[in-house]
Amino acid sequence: MLTIDKVRDAEQILSKVINNTDILHMPIKCDNDVYLKTENLQVTGSFKIRGAYYKISKLSEEEKKRGVIACSAGNHAQGVALAARQNGIRALICLPEGAPISKIEATRSYGAEICLVAGVYDDAYSKALELQKQYGYTFIHPFDDEDVIAGQGTLSLEILEEMPDVDAIVAPIGGGGLISGVAFAAKQLKPDIKVYGVQASNASSMYNSIKEGRAIKLASVNTLADGIAVKQPGDLTFDLTKKYVDEIFTVNEAEIYTAMLTLIEKKKLVAEGAGAVALAAAMYNKLPIVNKKVCCLISGGNIDVNRLSRVITQGLLNTGRRCMLTIQLKDTPGQLSEAIQCVARNGANVISAQHERLAANGDIDTCYLRMELETRSFEHIESIKSALYGNGFNIIV
Repeated sequence: MLTIDKVRDAEQILSKVINNTDILHMPIKCDNDVYLKTENLQVTGSFKIRGAYYKISKLSEEEKKRGVIACSAGNHAQGVALAARQNGIRALICLPEGAPISKIEATRSYGAEICLVAGVYDDAYSKALELQKQYGYTFIHPFDDEDVIAGQGTLSLEILEEMPDVDAIVAPIGGGGLISGVAFAAKQLKPDIKVYGVQASNASSMYNSIKEGRAIKLASVNTLADGIAVKQPGDLTFDLTKKYVDEIFTVNEAEIYTAMLTLIEKKKLVAEGAGAVALAAAMYNKLPIVNKKVCCLISGGNIDVNRLSRVITQGLLNTGRRCMLTIQLKDTPGQLSEAIQCVARNGANVISAQHERLAANGDIDTCYLRMELETRSFEHIESIKSALYGNGFNIIV
């Protein structure tokens, strides 16, 4: 049975293995005073080492001899792989083929064997169960396990030790292991604290399950937040979430991109999509509280650098810091130069420009200028458009 004593036991065992990660103030304009629990700076780059290591520490010698198997979108994989290596245990990890390359290679670097599975996390879970039955491995569930949940609950002990006056904790939800442990432990120590969960709107299995009053399975999940892209919550985590979590919210992909970019710019922190959803909920004032001290869990930072560059670009577009314009020009000398000079006079930087002389409609007197601009805000973009219109240019897009 999950108890606060079990969470404290996990804290003691983990004290020599993990970092007590920093809590940082986040200077953003929103309804509340926001702080960040930086688990993206944790050992293996996410909170998952907490539950994985504690679970493996509790295995019997017979269970250890059989070796362990796990399934993961990437972060639990690394936690299990490292914990298994430190305990001298063989580990086999089933990962979705689409998992970020950085997560796959990091898991392999900790000494685990890798089995790539077509599909998403749930497909990797099915394959892991199949192999576990076939070869007798000890299964380390990523979220629906009391020891794993207790390990994740150590986060609340650290937060409340450093921030005893915190009013609310906000955590991401995938299968529910993190939110279950955090909510359970926080409510035992401070019953009046609020605990909120956040999911990507394209992977809202727990959100939908709580609304329906039963654990349901989504037909599909598709989100940048691959670490929480789970089709169905666990039975145990569903019950704990229903009992201890005050409310669950969803954030869309644009909000996730923007939160990730804000972390980079404001605090020089890199978070993966799942790691940024709690901040996104606070930034966009999803929480039903005002003027409260809120701690958001930045749950992980394991994002592939190739994907990160696309995230930054999308985040800039979402916040009016970059824009794409297509301008219709007359095919006469000076039109191209005049259009670019108009943009420059209004303070935008031209990142790229493409001049097309052959119009799609066959008009030989018309050409197009497609520009990517670095801008300051959406208001700045509108002022640039007004200036272009004022100089006789027609903006197509």
